[in-house]
Amino acid sequence: MLQLDRQSVTTIPSYASEAARYRAFEVRDARAEGRFIIAVKTTGIYCRTTCPARPPKRENIEFFDDVSLARAAGYRACLRCKPDEPPQGARIVAMVTKACRRLERDETIPSVGVLAREAGFSEGRFHRLFKLATGLSPKQYALAKRVELFREHLRKGEAVTAALYDSGFNSSSRAYEASGRLGVMPRDVKAGGAALVLQAGVARCSLGFVGIAMSERGLCALAFGDSAKAARAAVQSRFPRAVLNDAQAQLHGALARVVALVEEPAGALALPLDIRGTAFQERVWQALRKIPAGSMRSYSEIAKSIGKPAAQRAVAQACGANKIALAIPCHRVVAGDGGLGGYHFGVKRKKALLAREAAET
Repeated sequence: MLQLDRQSVTTIPSYASEAARYRAFEVRDARAEGRFIIAVKTTGIYCRTTCPARPPKRENIEFFDDVSLARAAGYRACLRCKPDEPPQGARIVAMVTKACRRLERDETIPSVGVLAREAGFSEGRFHRLFKLATGLSPKQYALAKRVELFREHLRKGEAVTAALYDSGFNSSSRAYEASGRLGVMPRDVKAGGAALVLQAGVARCSLGFVGIAMSERGLCALAFGDSAKAARAAVQSRFPRAVLNDAQAQLHGALARVVALVEEPAGALALPLDIRGTAFQERVWQALRKIPAGSMRSYSEIAKSIGKPAAQRAVAQACGANKIALAIPCHRVVAGDGGLGGYHFGVKRKKALLAREAAET
């Protein structure tokens, strides 16, 4: 059994004491969302920990573990932060996910107006929220998914014309136009691809610095470093021939979601992934994504799960070639003897991620 020294890593606060809860409320700590409820004696209402209203005096506050206890004590829900509803972040993620599924499924790409009405937002707000969550406009996302499907058909050996129509394009000109916008032409896919132009950004996190790169299809690289420069270099090393454009401002939303995942690695990342690898590597990476948070697998177990029990060494190499750390959780793969094994970004970070997941599950 793998043993983790939890004192050597940073974990999410437990918010067990009233002092810790009040400190979290004072700074509107997003990590405390859903952990407890704030009740205000003078107004008779209860709020989320992140409620934007002016904070009451300390002596007028009491804490409850959940909304049912607050209601039982006679408090009513705040109309501003609406603590009885799912957190806003969760509602937005659900809205974006539903829109993404429709964009992937529908033969004709639905308009922003249609998607916005279904989500209950204005067109402008829906478009901003969708792009903030995915890094793409709804139309770009739909086209990216079609190009991704087109590439998959080509990898399976289909002729270009058949792959075009099987991917949802109703004409070759539409496919070439979309593929060109996404930085790769169909003939280049068939030939193995060419240099990419990617948008890159770096953010500070509790594990140092995290760097990301986004293509038009989604997140294609996530890497750590001890400095901003090192994190960006680590991203570049994943795509040595790619051109990295500095897009710090444009990637603000994506970076915030990645940092949130670093702090709570058992959570989900609401970003589309642009997964690029060999057929074998992608099979391994899909197996990694099926490992539950808080669990670990050996290289041998992963090899067996993909039907290649003798391919332990190749599985280890595929883990090392993973370009999207955390989202493809290669940190959950450990040595067969129970030891941590290696990690591209250092065993200390691997240990921290595993400890955090263990604390969350």
